[in-house]
Amino acid sequence: MSIDQLIATRLQSLRKAQGLSMEQLASRSGVSKAMISKIERQDSSPSASLLGRLAASLGVSLAQLLSEDNVQSAPLRPLAQQEIWQDPDIGYLRRQVTAHEVQGDPELVEITLPVAARVSYPGWNHQAYRQRLWMVEGTLNIDYGAQSYALSAGDVLTFGVDLPITFSNPGEKPCRYLLVMHN
Repeated sequence: MSIDQLIATRLQSLRKAQGLSMEQLASRSGVSKAMISKIERQDSSPSASLLGRLAASLGVSLAQLLSEDNVQSAPLRPLAQQEIWQDPDIGYLRRQVTAHEVQGDPELVEITLPVAARVSYPGWNHQAYRQRLWMVEGTLNIDYGAQSYALSAGDVLTFGVDLPITFSNPGEKPCRYLLVMHN
């Protein structure tokens, strides 16, 4: 299954599981009904910010939109089985290192953010979770609510998803970081 098929299937499944029409999800997320329909029909590949708004409105992590649910845990998860998604607008690259398994288990996601790229997400209105970010290479600026952080390789930042957050790469090369998400 392609990543666009997976996103379409997961978005529709999560929306219907909550008894939401496309119109209701559009109202909650600020994403047009037409765009939601295009994503579910695989006529459009959404941006990272748009996916973030949809995930926040559904009360799920972005990882839950980008990976299959109830994947069985295995001691080895080869690179070929790790879902990779690229933002069609800015080239942001997201690799789901661990599968979305049991609620409460930590998830690992590797992000590569291109030079001058900027991604913003709203605060989650539902059950918030915590994230720990470890900078692998490059530099990254994070605006988390009213706080601003400048990170370099090796730095670690712990934060929630309860407030709006913006990730931006001010450097001269792509930056790469690992996100660990947990309750």
